[in-house]
Amino acid sequence: MNIIIPVAGLGTRLRPQTWSKPKPLVSVAGKPVLGHVLDRLLALPIDKVVFVTGYLGDQIEDYVRQNYRFDATFVEQKEQLGQSHAIIQARGEVTGPTLVVFPDMLFEADLEQISGLTADGALFVKEVDDPRRFGVIEVENGRITRLVEKPETMVSNLAIVGIYYFRAVEDLFDAIDYQMAHNIQTKGEYFLADAIQHMIDQGTHFTYLPVTVWEDCGNPKALLNTNRYLLARLGNHVPDIPGAVIVPPVVIDPTATIRNAVIGPYASIGARVTIDNSIVTDSIVDEGAEIETVMLTRSIVGRDAFVRGYFMQVNVGDSSDITLAGGNHTEGAQPRD
Repeated sequence: MNIIIPVAGLGTRLRPQTWSKPKPLVSVAGKPVLGHVLDRLLALPIDKVVFVTGYLGDQIEDYVRQNYRFDATFVEQKEQLGQSHAIIQARGEVTGPTLVVFPDMLFEADLEQISGLTADGALFVKEVDDPRRFGVIEVENGRITRLVEKPETMVSNLAIVGIYYFRAVEDLFDAIDYQMAHNIQTKGEYFLADAIQHMIDQGTHFTYLPVTVWEDCGNPKALLNTNRYLLARLGNHVPDIPGAVIVPPVVIDPTATIRNAVIGPYASIGARVTIDNSIVTDSIVDEGAEIETVMLTRSIVGRDAFVRGYFMQVNVGDSSDITLAGGNHTEGAQPRD
């Protein structure tokens, strides 16, 4: 099994976190989103993983090389022309059975179902209450007949989650060639759904497979909700940190320094973080950040950021230096070097 993972997007909905790191490396529940996705893919017999990189792609390669041992190749999407354009950059790197996975979400699914398929391909889907916010599939006798983007009426409640299986990825590449040659675009981009629809119209047999969990990581609110979900699954282990009150569920890296603080519930504290005289709940604090005399909730603090002051909600990008005004504790405070 080969896997194509497009990771070239700019991640504009997650700014300021994505100004200095690619979206798949934004942290949630103690590790990058990409790490959670790759861990779930390890259940497959992987031949090769092709990462289609772009903005800050060297960080993606460094992370994968340092943490995973499968055969990985990195190709660059030099122009942001859409999903199909990203995927076709993998031509020449993979053939045969291939999974395409967009790593801006977390999922739980029995991926081994793929091995028993007789269809030409499959889309992984999740039943949703309101399909108007998603791309959905229409089905007849277990066979996908049409892909519909954000339907205004109830045509289906089976939402496409961003995982696609192709028994012969060469057929997908040919469909993308057709799509681009005929300039078939949606909102000015080459979307994968249009290439797959062309394959369906030409007689390709696609079926669908369920995911049991689908958690979005595409914006700050969704990222924090996914953080809560993952931490809840970890249980109520409480690390022993003298001088701190820990309210599970939490993830606290062992290299973090916590003094006179309350951490949790639903807090993710990264490596080398320092927290003094603060309360941090329902938040993500990435590696190297410093938190001093604040109450943070529903907040995201990027790598090496510095936050001090009093209660507020923040979404602080990497390498920021923030001093919150107000209160006697700020008098005479000096900026960090």
